[in-house]
Amino acid sequence: MVQGVEIKDGFIQNVNPATGALITPLVPVSTPDQVAEAITIANRTQQTTWSALPLPKRIELLREGVANIEEIREELIATITKEMGKVTAESTDEVDAAIGLKGKWLDMVQEANEDERLGDGTSESVIVRDPLGVVVVISPWNFPAGEIPLLALPALAAGNAVIVKPSEVTPLTGALLTNAIAKALPVGTLQLLQGDGVVGEQLVSSPDVHMVAMTGSSATGKKIMEKCAKNLKRIVLELGGKDPMIVFADADLDKAANEAVLFSLSNAGQVCCAVERIYVEESVKPQFEQKVVEIAKSWKIGNPNDKGVNMGPMVTEMQREKVREQVAKAKECGAKVLYKSDAPEKGNFQAITVLSELKQDMLIQTDETFGPVVALATFDGSEEEAVRLANDTEYGLASYVYTGDLEKGGRVARRIRSGQVGINCYSIIKAQPKCPWIGHKQSGFGSHSGMDGFRSFSVPKSLVFTTNAP
Repeated sequence: MVQGVEIKDGFIQNVNPATGALITPLVPVSTPDQVAEAITIANRTQQTTWSALPLPKRIELLREGVANIEEIREELIATITKEMGKVTAESTDEVDAAIGLKGKWLDMVQEANEDERLGDGTSESVIVRDPLGVVVVISPWNFPAGEIPLLALPALAAGNAVIVKPSEVTPLTGALLTNAIAKALPVGTLQLLQGDGVVGEQLVSSPDVHMVAMTGSSATGKKIMEKCAKNLKRIVLELGGKDPMIVFADADLDKAANEAVLFSLSNAGQVCCAVERIYVEESVKPQFEQKVVEIAKSWKIGNPNDKGVNMGPMVTEMQREKVREQVAKAKECGAKVLYKSDAPEKGNFQAITVLSELKQDMLIQTDETFGPVVALATFDGSEEEAVRLANDTEYGLASYVYTGDLEKGGRVARRIRSGQVGINCYSIIKAQPKCPWIGHKQSGFGSHSGMDGFRSFSVPKSLVFTTNAP
């Protein structure tokens, strides 16, 4: 059992989290021989075919690959919901965002990989970018169609061959998306392998794999980093978070309350940059809590395929039990339950819970929850206290500051140690496309997305001429 998923007789036991039914066809786990063969093919293709193509041609083929996703759009949406329980509206947004990468986003990827010329009149240098070789992409279950292209496309654009291992929780989604893109590329350029951590370990440990890009838990990221250290293998790791939201008394409390609930509960809270700790200025605590409860009560839990449903089940029973344990321990330590919704008994459904009176040393304030909990605490209203509480964590993925004073918001944001800080907004939605997605502290290593992230999949090389470069 890994992540609550059983491997039986060489097949992934893929279960619908809303119904408990086994999803067919069953997906076979890649054998050690298949993994070794895929690595050999990837190296051969990368060296002889793919990296030899000019950058504009690679981008052209990648656009065709992303366009192929449109042909399977409805099937992909339905498969995401069936495999991991995401409501249809959220699955639709995820797939459409992946399809949207074929435009200006790929233009930026191309720009990031183009030669850069430098000169002072006496000599000229050209910075070119060399591919690394074979890149392994290990993708998560919470955004099974969204994360693969964010990692695989820049890696491919840089001239690398890519092997994708989707999460064993969402193997069919990973297969649909990867195979759609691969159809447009030379055979062997983009390959798919299936399985659990055993397959992942073989890929990560291979000396013929040159980079690993993974989105997942911090615990798994540390294991990957340890394996890659042996050969100084390049890595990009987007890991967990315990993201804080600071609400000052001068904030638009209606907006802050709505977004506190929305970004605590979206995807049943199973988002790496979900709002997991909300610190409200003490003077507005009563009215803010009342607003949050009223909004939370409007959320409907149920079959993720049904219209009007805001939240489906959690992905696995194991994940649900982790959330229940955190809530129970918080209550034992003095947390107050302001609201607990009903939830269907069948399937991995977890009640929406709004907690108050939370203390910093509670498990629910220190460990990643990854579930549908709105976690409320207070602070004294000072910038110093806001920064201290926000930074009082081993994580640092994203943070959020709500205030009517943008200068104050900017001051606080600069002092928070996280990769993105949204001032009166959810940063991942509002950030400009050239912004990198990066975690501070134990929320990651390296970056993906944005110009910095796009360049993570290649190494710069300087060509130095004593005259003007040809």
